[in-house]
Amino acid sequence: MDKTVVITGGSGFVAGSMIRQVPAGYTAHVLSRGKALVKVPNVVWHKLDPTDNDALVKCLEEVRPHAIVHTAAYAGIDFCQKEQAEAHRVNSTLTARVGKAAEELGCRFVYCSTDTVFDGVEGKYTEDSPTGPVNYYGETKVAGEVLTRFLSTPWVIARVAIVMGLPMVGSGNSFLSLMIPKFEAGEKVGVPIEEIRTPVDVVTLGRQLWELAGNDFTGVIHLSGDDLVNRTEMVMRIADALGYSRDLVYANDPADIPGRAARPVDVSLLNDKAHAVLENKPCSIAEGVRRIMAADKAIKEQSV
Repeated sequence: MDKTVVITGGSGFVAGSMIRQVPAGYTAHVLSRGKALVKVPNVVWHKLDPTDNDALVKCLEEVRPHAIVHTAAYAGIDFCQKEQAEAHRVNSTLTARVGKAAEELGCRFVYCSTDTVFDGVEGKYTEDSPTGPVNYYGETKVAGEVLTRFLSTPWVIARVAIVMGLPMVGSGNSFLSLMIPKFEAGEKVGVPIEEIRTPVDVVTLGRQLWELAGNDFTGVIHLSGDDLVNRTEMVMRIADALGYSRDLVYANDPADIPGRAARPVDVSLLNDKAHAVLENKPCSIAEGVRRIMAADKAIKEQSV
């Protein structure tokens, strides 16, 4: 019998990668406020508001999953800074409810956190480095981590670096899908230079989350790529991999963006543990782009 895994946040960018890559021997039950965005094998959609606790608990009790992968969250840093009550309701309170349900069912709980739980002062953070977010989004994700650590059921805190990719389901939250048309039109793209990250591609990330849903690992793990770069260099390397000129990328000053919340400067993540634990190893930006474009091509061919 297939292992059953519940994925929250079904319309999201990260969940879309998991939905498109259900491994053999698994069935995904996807929770989403909206209707099913795609029909693929071994995926069952459940339309419900996950913040409706009664509906959430009823659904999970009926499905009785082997694991829950909790991707649902408001990930917009500026939105969370402005709408703190709503960010807390979804990013913190919902995490507590989903984690509690996992505990009561005795199933694995995989919580998707973020690199921005760190203050960005030192960089090259390990799983044991102390957290210290500089914005409210990071605070809500730290709260989720704390809640997860106190669960009596097997748990994983997967700290996810900045994710690059194209949407695999729906429209997603993809900076790459906005950049490629500009590159094709010969339009220059401005990118903040001072933010240092270790980007992960969405295809590899989805595969890694499936592994964590099905293996025996417990604890904190960093899901990041192998390249440590500032965001301008990151986009230049993406341009390289796609065959566009680096001259289309320039550094801009984020201070000129109105209403922009504080960002940590260097939240690069060390991923030695992921290399040691996971079969789907972290990779470079160039290899990540290759995987992204191959997956996008396969999806388009399937829809013809």
